[in-house]
Amino acid sequence: MSKTIVVVGFGPGISTAVAEKFGAEGFSVALVARSKARLAEGVQALKAKGVTAAAFPADAGDPAAIAAAIARARAELGPINVLQWNAYSGSDVGDLLAADPAAVRGVFDVGVVGLLAAVQAARADLKSQAGAVLVTNGAFGENSPVMDALAKNLKAMGVALANAAKCKLVGLLSQALSDDGIYVGEVTVAGIVKGTAWDSGGADGQAIPGIEGSRIANTFWDLFQARGEVRARVA
Repeated sequence: MSKTIVVVGFGPGISTAVAEKFGAEGFSVALVARSKARLAEGVQALKAKGVTAAAFPADAGDPAAIAAAIARARAELGPINVLQWNAYSGSDVGDLLAADPAAVRGVFDVGVVGLLAAVQAARADLKSQAGAVLVTNGAFGENSPVMDALAKNLKAMGVALANAAKCKLVGLLSQALSDDGIYVGEVTVAGIVKGTAWDSGGADGQAIPGIEGSRIANTFWDLFQARGEVRARVA
């Protein structure tokens, strides 16, 4: 029986590497993102590697759209074995002291509300398949004065808030879904991922050492296979 992974927040870097890794392991791959052009390129690239893949455009911050994308993926590719959440939010809120307090609510739309909607939509499949929820997170969300200072200096305070909330949600989901036999795992990335928009070099023109997306994908695969530890960190 074929296995299906849904990758939400598809783009260059981590999500591409995850799609390729799980595809190489025999999974059909459902790609979800807002950009139809990016999705089409991703599907074409996966098919060129012999992977069954399909695109499902949706905004990760829109619960109804995400639930609908999950339903379409199930109908086209079969029951969902793995939900991989790579989408993140908070970039629009750089400086908390200058932000409209009402607008800060929006930093949780993707990492908390969207993720939860996706889990709820996929839960029945994940339970029947003894499946997994795999979540990408960033080190800005860590409870660390060093990371707090870095997020403040890089005007990424909204991202830090969203990441911290997502980290808590992962722990809660791990507890809540354990009775269903669903594994929940998180990989926190502490660094710049090669091939992404952040991978643009330093201020002096020198390249900043980056993390290969394949290394993160392999970490996800190891967590999925072991189904033990909830969290791993790649730096």
